[in-house]
Amino acid sequence: MRTVILRRGLVALFAAAVSFGAIVQAQAAETLRIGYQKYGTLVLLKAKGTLEKRLAAQGVNVQWTEFPGGPQLLEGLNVGSIDFGVTGETPPVFAQAAGADLLYVAYEPPAPTSEAILVPKDSPIKSVAELKGKKVVLNKGSNVHYLLVRALEDAGLKYTDIQTVFLPPADARAAFERGSVDAWVIWDPYQAAAEKQLQARTLRDGTGIADNHQFYLATKPYAEKHPEVIKALVEEVRAVGEWSKANPQEVTEQVAPLLGLPADITLTSVKRQGYGALFLTPEVVAAQQKIADTFYQLKLIPKPLSIKDVIWTPPAAVAKAP
Repeated sequence: MRTVILRRGLVALFAAAVSFGAIVQAQAAETLRIGYQKYGTLVLLKAKGTLEKRLAAQGVNVQWTEFPGGPQLLEGLNVGSIDFGVTGETPPVFAQAAGADLLYVAYEPPAPTSEAILVPKDSPIKSVAELKGKKVVLNKGSNVHYLLVRALEDAGLKYTDIQTVFLPPADARAAFERGSVDAWVIWDPYQAAAEKQLQARTLRDGTGIADNHQFYLATKPYAEKHPEVIKALVEEVRAVGEWSKANPQEVTEQVAPLLGLPADITLTSVKRQGYGALFLTPEVVAAQQKIADTFYQLKLIPKPLSIKDVIWTPPAAVAKAP
């Protein structure tokens, strides 16, 4: 009799354990993990809290993780620590080349003045052509990597004509201030801060040579399993972006304390950003393919890539949903 009771108890305990495990697994699956950077529309979305309210109705929690740059964020996407994030043009190319299982979900309009090649205020360098043989610091694989390549090409220089120094933004600024590098290729708000605080001069921004799109990306498994969440997320990003475009002063008041930057620097960055997330068009895919081809030709990535193969398209039922 005791054996029967013991067996029944073990069965009940096992069933409870299985049920608990299923609940825990379900809870984990219902958390959307978003990676964001120090600046951009996702910072505003996080501050507003509208995404959390909308997804709560679908039983989805939101978890936010900050990253210092696009390459680091996409590494998080690659290893599965986040499901969704935003970066500039170049990081997804390096991530795809490294085998990351990602999908492009949406993009922001061009913001070519929101990235630039800077030189110290007293630098004798007056043109990109004069960077030949000089040390140029940048965050490897970030959006400004392509700006540098295109600016050099436009000035008649090869990528190998300069000495590249790869450092994340904070370390790059320190090297720039010490004078241990000749130029710094950087994006906002670091760019605006250097212009204002260090009186750094802009040698060349992206105008005419680099669109500087921001891309929203998701892991392929998450996007395929939760298309309705991705659609809702893009719609919320778009709404915040449209509001931001119309209210730069209010955006500045919200963002400046988060960035730890003065309002005037923040406002400059806010005005230079692109707003209004959209699903990818053939033209944007073609532009991104050009970046991938360029980096392959320079042997900065090990293999040719097909960007159109990693574009997310919302399923028909989800796309038509209100």
